[in-house]
Formats: sequence, C-alpha cells, structure tokens
Amino acid sequence: MTVDEVKAYCAALPGASSELHDTPTNVLVYRLAEKRFAYFKTSQPQQWRFSVRVMPERYLELTDQPGIQPARYLQRFHWVTLVSVEQMPAEQLRALIDWSYQKALQALPQGQREALLRG
Repeated sequence: MTVDEVKAYCAALPGASSELHDTPTNVLVYRLAEKRFAYFKTSQPQQWRFSVRVMPERYLELTDQPGIQPARYLQRFHWVTLVSVEQMPAEQLRALIDWSYQKALQALPQGQREALLRG
C-alpha cells in the first residue's frame, strides 16, 4: 500500500477523523473521538513514517523485523512505527490498522461507541 492508500483506508473506517498537527509535533493523527488509532509523521527526516498500536503479544515479534521499530514515546503502550508502509504486505498492514482501530473503539464509552457506529 502507498502512503495515500493508507491515508484513505484509515479515513474510511467508520467514525474515523483525521487532524493535522503542525510544529512541533508534525503528525497527521487518525482517531475515533478522542482515541487515536494511527498517525503519520509529516516532517523530515521521518516523513511518512506510520505508527499504530499492536497486540502486546505481537509487539516484540514486529519490532524484531527490519523497518519496524518501537514508536517514540508510545512504546510502553505497544505502538510500533513502520519506516515505510510500502514495504509491508497490504493485508498485514490492514490487519494492524484494523486491530488498532478496534482497540480505540473498545476504549470509548458504550454510548459513544454505538453512536459512532450508527452515524
């Protein structure tokens, strides 16, 4: 998947929104209400690095792969950063995004979760 395809996939998830944060963070965040599930770094030298939350059981396995590293400041919450989304098979990348999205969805209060899925 290309960067644009990943952006479109994240934005198309039910209830998802995106927000571009300028300096100093320079990130494009995808979220459900106040819960983020993915983000891109938008400035050099790490432009278009992509981060998602992963299952704790897969964290070590993923970070042992070339091109995947612990996400800066969020590694304790099992977030990983993909140096290049193009290097990961599309099906595997979609699965990581979907899991992170579901984790954010489950963290919302039930009423808010139901409203997002209905609307």
